[in-house]
Amino acid sequence: MNPELYLSDLESKPAALSALADALRAEDPFRDLPERIDRVLFLGMGSSRYAAGVAALRLRTAGVNAHAEYASAAASLPNAEGTLVIPISATGASRETLDATARYAGGPAFVAALTNRPGSPLAEAADLVVDMRAGEERGGVACRTFQHTLALLMALESRLTGRTSDLPALLDRAAKASADLLDRRDEWLPLAMELLDGPNGVYTIAPAERLSSAEQSALMFREGPRRAADACESGDWSHVDVYLTKTLDYRALLFPGSRYDGQAMDWVRERGSTVITVGPEVPDATASIRYADDEDPDVALLTETLVAELVAAYWWSA
Repeated sequence: MNPELYLSDLESKPAALSALADALRAEDPFRDLPERIDRVLFLGMGSSRYAAGVAALRLRTAGVNAHAEYASAAASLPNAEGTLVIPISATGASRETLDATARYAGGPAFVAALTNRPGSPLAEAADLVVDMRAGEERGGVACRTFQHTLALLMALESRLTGRTSDLPALLDRAAKASADLLDRRDEWLPLAMELLDGPNGVYTIAPAERLSSAEQSALMFREGPRRAADACESGDWSHVDVYLTKTLDYRALLFPGSRYDGQAMDWVRERGSTVITVGPEVPDATASIRYADDEDPDVALLTETLVAELVAAYWWSA
């Protein structure tokens, strides 16, 4: 792991995402899925599972039976016809994901692996391999692969639901939003680093539909600069994390969009906690970081973790 190379990986996000958009214009990576799909099972760990959790929720709201599982679970759905298994691993070598995939390899379930290394052991166990096309992450931290996983799971959603949407155009907008945050980092990054640099770690909050943003952001603070960090869902915050504002120097990144943001901010205001919003402004937040097209929840899903990733990169380098 290398902080300078990690920063370089982040700076190449817009170009990599634009290239993925072009690839999706050329072909549907999920075109060879079987016709019968009764249920979808995502398997993964860490960033892969974060992205899968959001994808499963999006599919369920569209009427698709979908579930995201820790690959480390001792058992999950039976290996049955009509089951689409999507193991996700950027390296294609995650031990837990390989072990879970082995329970389904060879049928009757259909295994479609999502990986950044098409020649990996995970790819060898799959009926279909979908390349993340994120390029080599030389910093050793999953950042572009996380963004590309979300994008490709949106492509899967389009395939399974029949929803007509211009996904490549969305990815181009997310690439521009990422570039906007990178180009203007001198305007917002120093203050964000200062406000989040407290003695009790960093907390991240996001709505259920974008919970992966909070989870990935907290992971970036732990993985690079090795700071204490934890994620929470916006509505659940008032039931599980509110207590920390009573005794800690509570500092948080809030990804707005939940109907329960105001409920959380009532406690933040009362207890004088520090909250930075990433996206549309929320009353009584200490600061707000805006970026291009940040009012579109799909653009936000693909973009907003870059704020935490950049803070983590600069803390790590220091």
